[in-house]
Amino acid sequence: MSEKGTSHPGDPIDAVIMWVDGSDNELAAKRARYLALENKTASHPGSLPLRFASSGEISCCIRSILKFAKFIRNIYVVTDGQDPGLDDMVKNLFPEKAGCLKIIDHKHIFRDYEKFLPTFNSSSIHTMLWRIEGLSDRFVCFNDDVILIREHSELDWFIGDRPVLMGKWLCPPFRRIAGNKLKTLINRHIKGNKDYVPKVSFYIRQWKSAAFLGFRRRYYFQDHTPHPFSKETFSGFFSANRELLEEIISYRFRDPGQLLTSSMAYHLEIMKGNRNLRKLWIGYFHPYYRTNTMNRRMEKCKTDSRYRSVCIQNIEMLDAGLREKIFTWIESVIA
Repeated sequence: MSEKGTSHPGDPIDAVIMWVDGSDNELAAKRARYLALENKTASHPGSLPLRFASSGEISCCIRSILKFAKFIRNIYVVTDGQDPGLDDMVKNLFPEKAGCLKIIDHKHIFRDYEKFLPTFNSSSIHTMLWRIEGLSDRFVCFNDDVILIREHSELDWFIGDRPVLMGKWLCPPFRRIAGNKLKTLINRHIKGNKDYVPKVSFYIRQWKSAAFLGFRRRYYFQDHTPHPFSKETFSGFFSANRELLEEIISYRFRDPGQLLTSSMAYHLEIMKGNRNLRKLWIGYFHPYYRTNTMNRRMEKCKTDSRYRSVCIQNIEMLDAGLREKIFTWIESVIA
């Protein structure tokens, strides 16, 4: 780390988790209704059912926070009229943290911006998390499939009041951009699929968001890890850029043209002089990887202490045997 600082042990740190239960028929019907209203098909990359699937990861996520980040004050679960029903689990396994779980509805963080609800877009939701009333100035954002596997301290996420930015510098993803243009050309004009929309690229959107702030020659790439943020960074920027806020949250479904607020927050920190940069060490489990790759990655996470968290994305797509193996390992870690 290039910047020295001290922790603020008296200042609270909260965790925020975005969660949806895609098996909820009412929610699925609402999503289908708004797809039709916006003339989008069910194959639109921002509306694929896998984006909303849940296999119980949130229980593992919460338990891992309570076990490996005991300094976390409250855990806010942000949902659309849902509740994972984990209060008793917290009370039984972590009685000293009973009451720390807070369920926050989208209507709460979108107050005064209700016209943009309902939203089925995690990027839009993420943009509004800092508006949770009572949220600590320093907070850590989780997707529900991100799980801690080793002990954390405050200094892993904050040095003083400045977040630790976990990532790496990359050149602009021009090859991905060219590839998307070529795929769009082929699908729309050769194959006749006029409604084709390319996959929403995590790399391209991060670079576009950084470039919007002036980082055109390179950008600081972040991955599927817990992300520490300063509430002041969000509130200060969006208070001065309300039209931009509305533009970002206007997308009900994930879209290639939407700026990524988490990437913007990292680059705003860098613009303010934050040099708390830390290399990414993440155990990323994705169903598109080969079984041998997944097994090797699991072994690395077990033996290499630099791996502090894992992301088990779309684990419901995995072979049942491998899925059970991964969950059995994670259960042994957070037990």
